[in-house]
Amino acid sequence: MKRTASAAWAGGLKEGTGTISTATGVLRDAPYGFRSRFEDGPGTNPEELLGAAHAGCFSMALALGLEQAGFVAKHIETKAVVTLDKDGDGFAITTVDLTCRASVPGIDAQAFDKVAQATKAGCPVSKVLKAQINLDAQLES
Repeated sequence: MKRTASAAWAGGLKEGTGTISTATGVLRDAPYGFRSRFEDGPGTNPEELLGAAHAGCFSMALALGLEQAGFVAKHIETKAVVTLDKDGDGFAITTVDLTCRASVPGIDAQAFDKVAQATKAGCPVSKVLKAQINLDAQLES
């Protein structure tokens, strides 16, 4: 299975502008630039998109892990905070903090944590990242 996305850029780093698109059309010419990445300007940025991908991947993988353990989640909500830090002459994504809240009938906190930790290590987006991944996963009643 292959998924496709593309980006276009015109101009220099600070004054240039770009767009990001996905083959599905969910993103079509979504604007991004220096201000949306390094300041609070309008548009998206790669870190925000990576965070959305990681949160979505983790949530789906957690649902699978819970199902394999004999539980079905009523609700899973995951937030990803992606940190971009200065790294020598450039930048690096250094950490991803995942915060997950889930309602899972019949599971206890210890069993939930075991599945959540395995999911953190095993979800496909986690596997591709070199950054430290922190997880705060809690059951809700």
